[in-house]
Amino acid sequence: MPAPDFLAVGSVIIDDIVYPDGRTSMGVLGGGGTHAACGMAAAGEKPALVGLVGKDLPADVRARLNADFDTSGLVWAAHKQARGWQIFEWDGRRNEIFRVDVIKPFMHQPHADSPALPFTSAAGITLLRQPDYVAGWRRRFPAATLLWEPVRAFMLGGDYARFRQGLRQSDIVSPNLHEAQAMTGLTDEVAIARRLLADGAAALALRMGEQGSLVARQGESCAWHIPALPVAEVIDQTGAGNSYCGGFVVGWQRENDTAAAGCYGAAAASFTLEHVGCPRLPADRKIQWAQRLGQARAGTTRVHLG
Repeated sequence: MPAPDFLAVGSVIIDDIVYPDGRTSMGVLGGGGTHAACGMAAAGEKPALVGLVGKDLPADVRARLNADFDTSGLVWAAHKQARGWQIFEWDGRRNEIFRVDVIKPFMHQPHADSPALPFTSAAGITLLRQPDYVAGWRRRFPAATLLWEPVRAFMLGGDYARFRQGLRQSDIVSPNLHEAQAMTGLTDEVAIARRLLADGAAALALRMGEQGSLVARQGESCAWHIPALPVAEVIDQTGAGNSYCGGFVVGWQRENDTAAAGCYGAAAASFTLEHVGCPRLPADRKIQWAQRLGQARAGTTRVHLG
């Protein structure tokens, strides 16, 4: 089997989802790494999923992962599979409560220098980790485009010095708006973009939910607003931001264009919104992908950074 061009490094979690109206979806395949890989798959790639999985991972989930991704980057742990409640409030806030005693290894492993990882090269990587881990993945894959998606718990802690260290070691940093506001103390998305670029971000993909995304690149005179694509019905928003990151890094590699990469991200996220958990891509994926990508391009607007 040929080596994958794209790696999605992050968590694999079984989600038990509780919606604001009391509905539930139990035993759903999720996790930031899995959703990022789904975003890459929506763009037409078969990425490698890199993460830790538990000894009791359900057989049907294992079969699904093997069918959709290169799973040679999954490392089996002696712990129970990571599982958690995902509880949504009416205002869109999500509360995550883990249901297993051991969770930390699933958030941090495998490490970049792990001998269990078979990969020697990659074109693009999404990395859902704290900033301390960025340098290690940068060293292991020096030629890859590295998109760093900072983990939520770290961003809400407000340690800007560590955050700045991570953004300077990655090619693209992609927080969501709420997290970036908490980290920087700023509220306006354009002000946040200016701050992060001034502090060393080579490129930025600021994810803003229903407001779309703001993407910018060091040395360019403007940013771009990418619309969030309308879908027939938003079934589940869990993981849409991760899928955006997966789509973004594929678009970046294919087109080397900031706005185009943002459109890839928006198209990838739209598939996730239409499904509970990681989406099963439709048989006409190529047609739908082209349509959604075209729609995102048509709605893209220039934003002056001042």
